[in-house]
Amino acid sequence: MTSLKKTKYKAFAFYQLNVISMESYQTLKKIRETKPLIHHITNWVTIYDCANIVRAFGALPVMAHAEEEVEEMTSISNALVLNIGTLTKDIINSMIKSGKKANEKNIPIVLDAVGAGATKFRTECVNRIIKSCKIDVIKGNLGEIASVFGSKAEVKGVESISSSEKPEELVKKFAKKFDCTAVITGKIDYVSNGKKNYKISNGSEYMGQIVGTGCMAASVIGCFVAIEKDYAKASAQALSCFGIAGELAEKRTKEIGSFKTALYDCISQISEEDIKRLSKVEEYV
Repeated sequence: MTSLKKTKYKAFAFYQLNVISMESYQTLKKIRETKPLIHHITNWVTIYDCANIVRAFGALPVMAHAEEEVEEMTSISNALVLNIGTLTKDIINSMIKSGKKANEKNIPIVLDAVGAGATKFRTECVNRIIKSCKIDVIKGNLGEIASVFGSKAEVKGVESISSSEKPEELVKKFAKKFDCTAVITGKIDYVSNGKKNYKISNGSEYMGQIVGTGCMAASVIGCFVAIEKDYAKASAQALSCFGIAGELAEKRTKEIGSFKTALYDCISQISEEDIKRLSKVEEYV
């Protein structure tokens, strides 16, 4: 690449980053103003954290699992988050009933494929949900997404150990295969709808040392897709804002317990200037 082309590329990248960061704040502002209701059928380990993170961003959380009420609760919600972290047959049935109602009402669905690939049951359940409902956003770490895609991967519990795939390429293939927005979280997050691809470099290493930040990320995406109907853009915005809050929290403390508290505080206080200054979202081919 010539020096002139490099200069033009850097100028375009800076402009693009600035536009994305401004759009992120506008979406966050609308979340705070309109307080969308985010219905969760999620796991028992992190349910409290997911509720709190949604509230910290300004939206309203509700956690309804019973088959007798999931359709009714979904019908009055603005987004649906499904998380298979502590799955049972009954919960999967509730997820599918809720998902079908969301499809009927044109309510966006976020599916967090927690632990897919660790057991046959988990992988089968994810595939059953995908076949039964139109899922708008499917999220997981590299091992989970690779397992659902059908590639070789190793998942230990809910942690990604290895994969034969590169995340920046897998996310594009996954999005096209399942006709969805695909999200791969990690040190760097990747988002794709098969046409637009985003790389998000925000975050703190401390976020990976707390149980539940992956589940929280799905809940945050739920908040953003409730407002921004370009689900790939919304997912990138959500992960960037969540990561920025992590960076700000790390500046306050290096202790894991207090970091979690600081994370909530920084989310509720994140400003337009914070996003403009710290956002690291870029499109790639």
